[in-house]
Amino acid sequence: MGDMSTRPRISARISAIAESATLAVDAKAKAMKAAGRPVIGFGAGEPDFPTPGYIVEAAVEAAKTPKFHKYTPAGGLPELKQAVADKTLRDSGVQVSADQVLITNGGKQAVYQAFATLLDPGDEVLVVAPYWTTYPEAIKLAGGVQVDVVTDESTGYLASVEQLEAARTERTKVLLFVSPSNPTGAVYSREQVEAIGRWAGEHGLWVVTDEIYEHLVYGGAEFTSIVHYLPADHWVILNGVAKTYAMTGWRVGWLIGPKDVVKAATNLQSHATSNVSNVAQMAALAAVRGDLSAVDEMKTAFDRRRKTMVRMLNEIPGVLCPEPEGAFYVYPSVKELLGKEIRGKRPQTSAELAELVLEEAEVAVVPGEAFGTPGYFRLSYALGDDDLVEGVSRLAKLLSEAR
Repeated sequence: MGDMSTRPRISARISAIAESATLAVDAKAKAMKAAGRPVIGFGAGEPDFPTPGYIVEAAVEAAKTPKFHKYTPAGGLPELKQAVADKTLRDSGVQVSADQVLITNGGKQAVYQAFATLLDPGDEVLVVAPYWTTYPEAIKLAGGVQVDVVTDESTGYLASVEQLEAARTERTKVLLFVSPSNPTGAVYSREQVEAIGRWAGEHGLWVVTDEIYEHLVYGGAEFTSIVHYLPADHWVILNGVAKTYAMTGWRVGWLIGPKDVVKAATNLQSHATSNVSNVAQMAALAAVRGDLSAVDEMKTAFDRRRKTMVRMLNEIPGVLCPEPEGAFYVYPSVKELLGKEIRGKRPQTSAELAELVLEEAEVAVVPGEAFGTPGYFRLSYALGDDDLVEGVSRLAKLLSEAR
């Protein structure tokens, strides 16, 4: 028997998890703010609007109702599952039954449980980079192998069928498809979605599609669910109320898929967390049953801010920012600025440049390293107009010193 004291205290599986870079940037910005520094944060992806009043009222009522003080089915309140099925038909044109829905503690739990349910060790997942920070960790925890399909600003961060096919092997089980995208705001056209869907179907791949930004599209862009172009039993939809209804802190998401997958994922959840808070579920019920006026109001503001931010960033020498068509992020390239001197320092990476920007300009951005493509910044435009202009102006002032 080996001496217990020489064994690692933390398991290798959990030691390998990276902290969420976006939450880390947000935490550092908040700490500096608390210390009295006027930091403007472009880090976290959450609407700067309060949750609409009628949703809050539904939660207050639920908190007063004794039946919601008890356990409810692990997979979600039956009425919420049905409402999510109805909403999916209304918004995505996809018909599902309530027993194809699992209500989760936010979108992140849906992501984790989808991969845990579909993957065996060694199964490969095609992931378009830049990608949201949580996907790699969820895939890794499930024993999956992530295969990056790297895109850049030249295509507006869109992956082609040719790129996906080049990355496919006999071990590929899942394609992760995200449109509109976090971190880039890229939106695939209906033709592109159809081509990718038909390709995935031809090769018998599962598609996990994250549709959480479905309602946040601008200009001529439209959201198209890839599910329309896939065989009936080979897809999983991930979604939630967080972005559409300004409910990031309420923690209600969902996973929709074939009944056997949903049943298996529900079994996992029955041991991991049981039911999502009933108060939050009843708030989500009011949200998905209601109309989309809350998101329409936010969309008008986001669209205005999107245009302002793209214009201002593109005026900075060395910064190149494609115009995003969805979500609430821009993903400018800062590659031309790397290695140049700014305030006596020569940042070699976007991570070093982001650190310099936080210290010198008191502006928090997330470097591209967090999303699998160094050389870029992600900035959220889900913040007040005045802060947005002030923050980008500070950034411009600092970066224009680059020599």
